[in-house]
Amino acid sequence: MSRIGKKPVELPSGVSASVSGQVVEVKGPKGTRSFRATDDVTIAVDGNVITVTPRGTSKRARQQWGMTRSMVDNLVIGVTSGFKRELEISGVGYRAQMQGNTLKLALGYSHDVNFEAPAGITVTAPKQTEIVVEGIDQQLVGQVAANIREFRGPEPYKGKGIRYKGEYIFRKEGKKK
Repeated sequence: MSRIGKKPVELPSGVSASVSGQVVEVKGPKGTRSFRATDDVTIAVDGNVITVTPRGTSKRARQQWGMTRSMVDNLVIGVTSGFKRELEISGVGYRAQMQGNTLKLALGYSHDVNFEAPAGITVTAPKQTEIVVEGIDQQLVGQVAANIREFRGPEPYKGKGIRYKGEYIFRKEGKKK
């Protein structure tokens, strides 16, 4: 019995959902998102509640039950409040600034790194050492944040680079004479 799957997904006011076949479409104040579920689960909308139930008792049906419920819940969260990932830059001379839709990063290379934000994602740099990635698609927000972090990941000796806000970097001791 899936503990996550058996909980219904509540629809807040201002959010509507429709199911056609295995496709769930959720509309809210921030936009519209949809998800295609596998044939192992049944999705039903009753008023302001979405329920997911497995078809059968196979292992795959039980796996898809909890996963589908989580995906539908993420659709609802995305269209109501959205998702946000915050990154911090640490290092002497390392900074970020926005120029239109392009994020310019000075990361100690001989050139600036330019990152073009994809459609549906908002990238801002409130300070020179902070980057905020926002959007309604949780997977895309996380992937964009990971791509930005990849330009100069945090290194363990001095802690320089781009890290997620609140991320702990295990520090190593340098060489000794």
